[in-house]
Amino acid sequence: MLPGIPIRYVEPVYRPPSEAESLILPVTDGCSWNHCTFCEMYTAPQKHFRARDEAEVLESIQRTGERFGSEVRRVFLGDGDALVLPTRRLLNVLNAIRSHLPAVRRVSSYCLPRNLRRKSVDELRELAAAGLSIAYVGAESGDDAVLERVNKGETFASTLDALNKLAAAGITRSVMILNGLAGPQLSLRHAENSAHLLNATQPEYLATLVVSFPLGEERFRGSFPGWLPLNQHELFVEMEHFLDALQLRRTVFRSDHASNWLILKGTLGVDKERLLRQVRDAIAHPDTAHLRPAWARGL
Repeated sequence: MLPGIPIRYVEPVYRPPSEAESLILPVTDGCSWNHCTFCEMYTAPQKHFRARDEAEVLESIQRTGERFGSEVRRVFLGDGDALVLPTRRLLNVLNAIRSHLPAVRRVSSYCLPRNLRRKSVDELRELAAAGLSIAYVGAESGDDAVLERVNKGETFASTLDALNKLAAAGITRSVMILNGLAGPQLSLRHAENSAHLLNATQPEYLATLVVSFPLGEERFRGSFPGWLPLNQHELFVEMEHFLDALQLRRTVFRSDHASNWLILKGTLGVDKERLLRQVRDAIAHPDTAHLRPAWARGL
């Protein structure tokens, strides 16, 4: 436990960038799938998946409430996919948050699409009514060939179903797509089919990151023979195809993670043409474009 924080953490601890001000409350450790070859988040030896003991979680919530009272406004349920837990257990956690942390106005979680296969829309509505408001879904790609090569364990159809279930339950969806994941051979279909997935589901939030491998590419290349990283120009071309194919009505879009060369922010669709101009200017004039310097990309 950290000093003053009555919660046991197993490092490394991850959360979405937008949860920087949130209390991170682990209800599981690690990721229940953990076979995606592009992901290095839960590969540490101490990060084997397990559900946290329910009594421990509820005690942590109670003690946090006693220690911090009304200071906590947001809670992020860790680790990699809290929604793998049975609905009953999640409801117990959410009800405890409501009881002991009454100032909390937002509870969020990562969500693998596979987590929702056994959960009905009615169950998700119960979770929403109990306080679960945002689910972060790493779709990565809308292309089945790309998803198979990176061992995602999902398909276009499974991700579509999960996003539609969340929408029907009134839970806000934040979707992430990985720029460069497909390499040059599958880049165009990756962009187009990812846009197709998003057009079909109309998520409230969308973010893109550039795929990177700080620990090396060996694991990834084992599942994706012949893969090559996209250079800066190719990343911009893929992004142009992706944005051009999007037909979103009102989705907050962010491509400002440290991995991105070009920072893009706006609301799709009202800002689509402006964003496309930014990307096309970077393609045509990379030397004068406002790009993040290589040293600042945090890879």
